Amino acid sequence: MTQLRQLRIPENLCQALERRFHSQFSSVDELAEFVLRELLQDETKALDESEQQMIRDRLKDLGYL
Repeated sequence: MTQLRQLRIPENLCQALERRFHSQFSSVDELAEFVLRELLQDETKALDESEQQMIRDRLKDLGYL
């Protein structure tokens, strides 16, 4: 089982999130986990894009592009 940690957010923000996303997520915890995972994926995508650019640059230097 994965260990869990607590995340503290202001009550008014929590209530606003519950009102706004109640149909998509069963809890604010679930919403927060989703958003944080998405942020990590975006970082991974950015690294992939930079790696792709390096490959394109190398292929261009070699005369393939």
